[in-house]
Formats: sequence, C-alpha cells, structure tokens
Amino acid sequence: MTVKIGVLALQGAVAEHIRSVQRTGAEASPVKRVEQLEELHGLIIPGGESTTIGKLMRKYGFIEAIRQFAADGKPIFGTCAGLIVLAQRIDGGEEPHLGLMDMTVVRNAFGRQRESFETDLEVAGLDRPLRAVFIRAPLIKEVGPGVEVLSVYNGEIVAARQNRLLACSFHPELTDDSALHAYFVAMAEEAAAEKSVNQRGV
Repeated sequence: MTVKIGVLALQGAVAEHIRSVQRTGAEASPVKRVEQLEELHGLIIPGGESTTIGKLMRKYGFIEAIRQFAADGKPIFGTCAGLIVLAQRIDGGEEPHLGLMDMTVVRNAFGRQRESFETDLEVAGLDRPLRAVFIRAPLIKEVGPGVEVLSVYNGEIVAARQNRLLACSFHPELTDDSALHAYFVAMAEEAAAEKSVNQRGV
C-alpha cells in the first residue's frame, strides 16, 4: 500500500521534507489543521525553533491530537527542533512539549563554532553512510531503556528510535539522500499493515 506522510507545517523546511518523502514513493502533504491527522499513516515534525513550534502546537490544538496520534500506533519523526518537541526532558528546565520519547535533549548543543556543518554518519538500519546537515543542532544527552540509539557523532547521540518514534539532531531533508525518510516510510507501512490485520481480526 502507498502510505501518506504528513509534515507539520507550522515552521521549518516543510517543502523539503515533502520532496524527500515523495522521492521514496510515498505520498506527502503539509499539515496545518488537526483534522488532517486522521488521514495520515505517519507524521514528520520538522526543524525550526522548538519553543515557537511548541507555542503554535498549543495554540492550534496539536499537542493532545499528536499524543493521540502516537497512542494510536502511528509513527512520528522529529528532526532537529522536532527532536526537542518529542522529548520527555529538555536540559535546562524547559517544559517538555509532546513529552513522548524517553530521552533528555540539549538545545543548540553543538555550539557557535560549529553552528552549521555536514558529515557522513553511520546509522543503524541503513546500509550505507548518510550525509547529515547539522544547523545549530540539539543532541540527545541520555535515553531510557526502551530507546535504541541509531547514530552517534563524536560520542554524542544524534539519532534514536523508541518503538514508532524516530528522532534525529540533523536535517535529513536538506540533502538528496532520502534513506532516513525511506526508513520512516517503512515504519509507517509496517504500522499500517499491522493495523489492517488487527481490523480484520486475524
């Protein structure tokens, strides 16, 4: 089946994420209203400024709606600021936003000297290195026991997965390599297939 992936269109590189998803063969569309979540098999929360994204999510009713989306077993992928939005704990005492993923994150962790850089990363589940673009990137300081570390850069966690939640510190949408989007689309396909089987009572 062809799955449909939404990209939360409150801030960030929405069009670039849509193009990356479309390159995998899946459908993609911007999400500006809570009602649109119902028709999706997966959701991407893009980069931007996490505090602003959190405020806009609260203003438009997305916090509870996305928590329910996750509770329904539908995958969510947070990139850069989206990683912060997913986290249960934000270093420095900032109130969590969705609070879904058992991890502690640090905002702007890579410092001013290295605000923006590119590198090739080994990512668990991918058969070749992934080109990654870091822009004032956060990092994952620590993860809970149910979280799988997918990638590390200079000893720091920069990608992780918890069941159907996926998060990375970098911007996979800013390169022509859609491997990580394909990984997420596969998560959505698996979830949709499982739901279909359960609905049939098999």
